[in-house]
Amino acid sequence: MSRLPQLSRRLVLEEPLRTLDGAGGFDESWAALGTLWAEVVARTGRERAGEGGALSRVPYRITVRGAPAGAPSRPRPEQRLREGARIFRILAVAEADAQGHYLVCHAEEEGAV
Repeated sequence: MSRLPQLSRRLVLEEPLRTLDGAGGFDESWAALGTLWAEVVARTGRERAGEGGALSRVPYRITVRGAPAGAPSRPRPEQRLREGARIFRILAVAEADAQGHYLVCHAEEEGAV
């Protein structure tokens, strides 16, 4: 890592909660795990057709402070980061530097155009 990230955005780390719906399926809701300060950098996005119209899919590189594997503050795939109404679905997480001071979350924001 050649420069220190600017952790200036406050994001809420959330994980899915699945409960039985009584009809053989599941209801999904989200539980907040805590707040992480992050640097959020948009990558090249794309647009595609969806059921209700066009969808915009934008990948992001989100850098947060490092946390050991298994720590509740360490993001994982299947979790998401929320900033108000904006939701970033976490696809993968990796150390940003050899010492593990920072983590990079490869995430995607999807929304209607």
